Amino acid sequence: MTEHTNKQFDADLESVRSQFLQMGGVVEAMIQESVDAVPTGDMDLVEKVREREKQVNRFEVEIDERIGLILARHQPTAIDLRTLLAVSKMLTDMERCGDEAEKIANTVRRMYEADQRFMPVIEIRHMAASVGRMLHDVLDSFARLDPVLAAQVVRNDKEVDREWKGALRNLITYMMEDPRTISRAIDMVFIARALERIGDHAKNMAERVIYLVRGADVRHTGAKNAERQARGEVEAETTESNGEA
Repeated sequence: MTEHTNKQFDADLESVRSQFLQMGGVVEAMIQESVDAVPTGDMDLVEKVREREKQVNRFEVEIDERIGLILARHQPTAIDLRTLLAVSKMLTDMERCGDEAEKIANTVRRMYEADQRFMPVIEIRHMAASVGRMLHDVLDSFARLDPVLAAQVVRNDKEVDREWKGALRNLITYMMEDPRTISRAIDMVFIARALERIGDHAKNMAERVIYLVRGADVRHTGAKNAERQARGEVEAETTESNGEA
């Protein structure tokens, strides 16, 4: 009976991991499609994103329910419990990444229905590439239980934040120099903000991977501490509040 129970638990746990990775793959596609639609106004891509968002919501509900059943049936301990707790928290961030991708798609629809010309902003292209890599690396780090890769995602969020500020400065400049660009520039601000939020959610998930593998809560402690904990170094006293880079 114990062997049967253990096998069932292992199968249930692997199913949660597999479903979460599938959900992440759908969100990756949503981000890519929404970003590709920005310069082209491709409404087919916009509709794909909207349909995928429904799929992401279904994944969230199904995985959440499965986690609840596992906790009730098996009462897992140690790393198995950390896995379930980490995935439960990561689910919310992953679903919100999908929401942000849908926001980008909806903004594209609004822009092109209003016959607004696309406004190229180089920082947005860079942000899109950066957050796409961050999400991919988070999923990879989770699949391989690689806390060092997860810590790199935490570090990379700082670059996305810098690009967000740069995009905002440039868009404000456009609006000040030519009031006719205000409506378009505001739409681009919405897109840049959505990308910045995806980066934040990817960072949150990366912190959960470190917690899962190392048992260390690195939230709000800065990238340097996340990197130390990921490498298994115990002494990590410097935090962002102390001016950490």
